[in-house]
Amino acid sequence: MVQSGERPKEGRDVTAAAHEPISQADVLLEGFLALDTPEGFRAELIEGEIVVTPPPDGDHEDYIGLIVTQVIRRSRTDMQFSGNKGLKLRSGGACPKNHVIPDGTFAPTELRLYRGADPWMPCDGVAMVVEVTSTKPQADREAKRRCYARGGIPLYLLVDRETSSITLFGDPEGDEYREHRTRPLGKPLTLPEPFAFDLDTADFL
Repeated sequence: MVQSGERPKEGRDVTAAAHEPISQADVLLEGFLALDTPEGFRAELIEGEIVVTPPPDGDHEDYIGLIVTQVIRRSRTDMQFSGNKGLKLRSGGACPKNHVIPDGTFAPTELRLYRGADPWMPCDGVAMVVEVTSTKPQADREAKRRCYARGGIPLYLLVDRETSSITLFGDPEGDEYREHRTRPLGKPLTLPEPFAFDLDTADFL
């Protein structure tokens, strides 16, 4: 023991803390963040699983464009849009935080949410996320829905090309949305505040 006034012997680190073992979740997250995906591909960490998605087709991007155009022109609250913005979201169980990249993310312009944001940013302030089904539709319908609900994102808009429908999920609690409304493509879908307009899906057909 080092007495008061004595100097510790050279080479001893009396402040060293016990080394904590690295968990499997830490290893998974570190490996995910180190991924070098091919250009145009998208890598996400969803409920403890690494998911890599190829570049979208033209119809997928057309749906996104139709939604963005209406939101920018008709939303009661001015919105900024970001395509493929990385979000860090709370996870369930022992999984690392979900790292999800929505097809589209809307946030009120006054927040300037994207300015200075890290590649993976928290979702505080996001008003709505959008997904259009592509190669992994079940992930959009199930896993991503749970991720967005856990993150507390108020609205999740899902365009399901296989079922020719559009669904708006709202009122997140835990890992689910307590409300949802589905309309066939071609019929309008009401977006509540802060958007407050009817999304026209006639051109989605």
